[in-house]
Amino acid sequence: MGGYEDVFRASTEDPEGFWLGAAQAIDWHVAPTRALDASHPPFYRWFPDGELNVCHNAVDRHVDAGRGDQAALIYDSPVTGTQRTYTYAQLRDEVARFAGVLAGLGVGRGDRVVIYLPMVPEAAIAMLACARIGAVHSVVFGGFAPKELAVRIDDAAPTVVVSASCGIEGKRVIEYKPLLDAAIAQAAHKPAKRVILQRPQAEAAMGPDDVDWAEAAATAAPAECVPVRATDPLYVLYTSGTTGKPKGVVRDSGGHAVALRWSMPNVYDVDTGETIFTASDVGWVVGHSYIVYAPLLAGATTVLYEGKPVGTPDAGQFWRVVAEHGVKSLFTAPTAFRAIKKEDPDGEYTRKYDLSGLRYLFLAGERLDPETYRWAADLLGIPVIDHWWQTETGWPIVANPAGIELLPTKPGSPTKPLPGWDVQVLDTSGKPVEPGTDGAIVVKLPMPPGALPTLWNDDERFVQSYLAAFDGYYLTGDGGRIDSDGYVYVMGRTDDVINVAGHRLSTGGMEEVLASHPDVAECAVIGVADAMKGQVPRGLVVLKAGVERDEEQLRGELVQLVRDQVGAVASLKDVAVVPALPKTRSGKILRKTMRGIADGVDEPVPSTIDDATVLDALRPVLRRS
Repeated sequence: MGGYEDVFRASTEDPEGFWLGAAQAIDWHVAPTRALDASHPPFYRWFPDGELNVCHNAVDRHVDAGRGDQAALIYDSPVTGTQRTYTYAQLRDEVARFAGVLAGLGVGRGDRVVIYLPMVPEAAIAMLACARIGAVHSVVFGGFAPKELAVRIDDAAPTVVVSASCGIEGKRVIEYKPLLDAAIAQAAHKPAKRVILQRPQAEAAMGPDDVDWAEAAATAAPAECVPVRATDPLYVLYTSGTTGKPKGVVRDSGGHAVALRWSMPNVYDVDTGETIFTASDVGWVVGHSYIVYAPLLAGATTVLYEGKPVGTPDAGQFWRVVAEHGVKSLFTAPTAFRAIKKEDPDGEYTRKYDLSGLRYLFLAGERLDPETYRWAADLLGIPVIDHWWQTETGWPIVANPAGIELLPTKPGSPTKPLPGWDVQVLDTSGKPVEPGTDGAIVVKLPMPPGALPTLWNDDERFVQSYLAAFDGYYLTGDGGRIDSDGYVYVMGRTDDVINVAGHRLSTGGMEEVLASHPDVAECAVIGVADAMKGQVPRGLVVLKAGVERDEEQLRGELVQLVRDQVGAVASLKDVAVVPALPKTRSGKILRKTMRGIADGVDEPVPSTIDDATVLDALRPVLRRS
């Protein structure tokens, strides 16, 4: 196929031919004759005359090809002490049966199903069952507060909600049914039925509109795959919006299947019969794309893990999973590795397991600081691949394409744009900047297959949120630069750029320096309002396990480090040692919330926060003048 430059050039010089070629790796009910419909910009559609079924492509066709006995999904749950392997044949039968349950409850093509489940195999089964009958699923992160769940129920207007009696967060059992009942009480839209998966850790009290998963599946007639148009929605996934109302990112069926199938061998170097372990959650886009759909579309084996990187029970669980299940590629968030690094700074646990089959570590979901990159690379001795993408894009924008050609890495950069992505950096007037100059990172339209075509029932908000800032471009909301070699550097959300006395400074750049200190496990830098300079940076650092330091002395070292490496212009004088940083459940540090508190604004606490008590403990630190 050639090296990276050849493949990328093919995607830009002949996108029609490139993506029609990629589409041949998918089974079509009606094969597309053209790739892109550009007749209604900025609303682009991929494979407009094609018809397919995504569930057939993910499950049935592998059984039909004689690989029904191959492991499709491995459920590994240290929090319950259970493991279960589903072959492709077993997964097909379970999915077909649950699709029959949904069809029996009145769910048909185009109807929505909200899925509110923990990290159990039934989450993937429910998603695939929706795809099987042409329904549109909307997965809501398990344990979300009733108000947030109600908002999503009202927007998606589901026929059925699929949930469980409980989820397990570390050592805590969280009962879902009371949360679901409260959400439906608050919602204007009332789903006809709720299917409840009873788990032994907590049994849910059932009401008249509740259906027991096991009982219904035992008597349901298996449902066949229903072909849909390539442009029909496969799912809606809600992501945070600046107005507080979540945005329903739409994923089309055909473009999504083609892009994810292409990405597995080319980006992750995982193909038929090989195993990927994506340590995320089905409630997030990473879980949708690389726990459920992409591995199965490729005929690979996927590991669905119910647990944490540390504490369930120790910092060696990722290594155990890799060794026991023959994992080739591991994909998680940098925050997971920072947690492992904090608990096991010398990597003692890696010596307890055979990791010889692990070829790659992929990290995404937040900025990968060079210190964590170096620690992981030194520990594992394999390529550590930072890559960058978003809920909206569905698959990576910028990555080191392991299956095409491993390019030289540069710490702090997720490497180069993947085929189909025309990534540029613009200044405030919309003009391209010189290499090495910071600006707004954008993608020239049309975006490739797999990216969102619009927002659910809200074309106008789609345009306003993403396309209005720069005509002909998708605004990523991230700032950064592209160097003279074409490497992209993503320095964080554009509102993480602070203005100190007229100098635009990236908090990400300062975080890089703080994270390089040998005593620092993780850190955050926020811009705090200042009467003299407009904004000044404030640093917050978490120390590695077992490190005890005089805070004043450490602060002096860290301030000097930033002064030496960023310059006096950074004006970083305030660094506090804190026990923990507030994060979302997907591991993103809540910088905007901390910034608001520091500025005296009562920022609403995001519904996605993992532990609100961390924020409470930080308030006095953030509020001090």
